[in-house]
Formats: sequence, structure tokens, C-alpha cells
Amino acid sequence: MSNFPEPVLLVPDHRRYEMNVAGQVAFINYRREGKIIALTHAEVPAALNGRGIGSALVRGTLEQIKAAGDQVRALCPFIAAYIERHPEYDALRADPKG
Repeated sequence: MSNFPEPVLLVPDHRRYEMNVAGQVAFINYRREGKIIALTHAEVPAALNGRGIGSALVRGTLEQIKAAGDQVRALCPFIAAYIERHPEYDALRADPKG
């Protein structure tokens, strides 16, 4: 569960997931490959660094992907590291762990 009341929103027109915090937008870019969502880049504005917003953004994004019945290909190192630290998301991996 996120510590932030701000929801993560899917914005298909921009091919990204967004979270608005204090008037600034943290986001994850994605590319759809059928039932696989390739997460290509995560960005949190510098003013928001160190507050756990990146982790909350990844968690909210993964929860939406899980609810949609899709899988994840983590191309962004930050997202890949998050999934590695949270084995509850192993089943979402499109690529086997290894």
C-alpha cells in the first residue's frame, strides 16, 4: 500500500503512467507489446527526490498492470531493481528471472 494519497494514472495518449505530487509529475514511460508492458524509463522531478515517490510510482504501476492481467518487461534499471527487491511481483515478469 502506498504512503501517498496520489493515485498512479495510466495516460495512454502519452504512453506513460503518471503520479502528480505537489503540482509536479513523476512518470514511467511504457511500450505495449501485446500483453507485455515494457517499462522503459522512470523519472521523478529532482524536487521530489528522497521521499519514496519513485517506489510508490513503480508499485502503483505494477498493481495496475497486474489488475489488467498483463506482464512486465522492466527495461528501466530502477524498475528492474524494484522488482528484484519485491518478489511479490515475480509473477508479472515477462522474462524469466536469471
